[in-house]
Amino acid sequence: MSRPARSPAPGTTRATAPAPDRQYGSAARPRPDSEATRTDRFAAPAATGCHPAPPPAATDTTAGSAGPRPGGRLLGVDATRGLALFGIIAVHALVETTEEGVPTASYLVFGGRSAALFALLAGVSFAFMTGRARVRPGPELSATAAMLATRAGVLLLLGLALSWTDPTIATLILPYYAIAFLLAIPLVALPTRVLAPLAVALCVGVPVLSHLLRPFLPQPDLTNPSVTELFTDPLGLLSELAVTGAYPAVIWLAYMAVGLVVGRLRLSSVRTAAALVAGGTATALAATGVSMGLLGPAGGYAAIAAASPPQLLDTAPTIADVVTGSPGGVAPTTTWWWLATVAPHSGTPLDVLQTTGSALAVLGAILLAAGITAGGPARALGPLLRPLAAAGSMTLTCYVGSVLFMNSPLDVFGPVEGYLWQIGVATAAAVAWRRAVGRGPLETLVSAPAHAVRTRIRDRVASAEHPGTPVAAGHRRR
Repeated sequence: MSRPARSPAPGTTRATAPAPDRQYGSAARPRPDSEATRTDRFAAPAATGCHPAPPPAATDTTAGSAGPRPGGRLLGVDATRGLALFGIIAVHALVETTEEGVPTASYLVFGGRSAALFALLAGVSFAFMTGRARVRPGPELSATAAMLATRAGVLLLLGLALSWTDPTIATLILPYYAIAFLLAIPLVALPTRVLAPLAVALCVGVPVLSHLLRPFLPQPDLTNPSVTELFTDPLGLLSELAVTGAYPAVIWLAYMAVGLVVGRLRLSSVRTAAALVAGGTATALAATGVSMGLLGPAGGYAAIAAASPPQLLDTAPTIADVVTGSPGGVAPTTTWWWLATVAPHSGTPLDVLQTTGSALAVLGAILLAAGITAGGPARALGPLLRPLAAAGSMTLTCYVGSVLFMNSPLDVFGPVEGYLWQIGVATAAAVAWRRAVGRGPLETLVSAPAHAVRTRIRDRVASAEHPGTPVAAGHRRR
């Protein structure tokens, strides 16, 4: 059975500094670090392809730490991204439905959730890159916006360059991520007290607005977009990437907004990590429970069946299987009852809330696990988390490598065997590359021009404010 296209990809990468990153597990002399000055030092692997420079100290000595910060990054955030990467590869490599049309267990677990986790971590990375606080209007906002826009442009070009790959194996998320990054730029200028309720509104309101708007937009072809479409059908391409496609940017923006709020929290705190687990779990369970009540006792399944064409109903043995397996990025607009589902990649309010909740719970759980690796029996978690974090630090490279492998003659394996080979090779290669080089090759490709643009704008502003004064070398390296 052919493997489905619906699987988000780490279209993003970790933010990296111009200098090579420190290796995971490397020793460093800790230094006092006050909460007031810990901003960019919290750099986690940014889903955007660049991260702030690592601090001299690799270990957090703050009470209540959620784990060591090898190379200036929270080990737990890197490891969470690695877990999301392996979930995405699972959706690509493993079978999505049985021959009868029943969704498989792997798709029910990883479908939608892995991509949501990546998008949420992209927002966390935005927070790290902006000092875990709002970027106030002015020169710094201009430099930050230019940096993020440049990163988005490189991701878009990279995604378009891979348009030849088979969408029935993997629908590329990179072009969709690029549009979502552009939409997220204004969010970095908002204070947290405004951003937090806005994030909730985006989770609930945007899917409803999308449901209203999509009947008036062209039907997407759900192929991997190409450079040609930029010139032959730019509006159609924008419509698909932003609203109607496999990973509509307007809906994925909600995950980034939530992640931006989370990234401004003190993620080194055990209390924060525990709150993410509790709050995320409660949100996911509540959304699932409401969906079950609406679709079952309230008559949602019957209403969807009555409004659906026969050919759709014939794709699975039960209406529940049809509802779970049919969405391909957004739910059909034949009836408002579709908004009651939490099916993977349905893009409904309950789906967004459920996947956001699960992403928060997973992030909190891994932060807690990373925080207890310092001593006792829990020290055994370190050898498990560090390789996972190494893969999570090179998600763009590993993701593109996975897509290329599955579109090559080398993929002669069965679904499970091929999946195990992919995650094994990705982990080993990531660990070796980090020790030998540092940043991943595609991570460097994305971050280098973004850093150059930001530096140029900062230097231009500094020259305008102090004519005739050379820009300090330390400023140029920022």
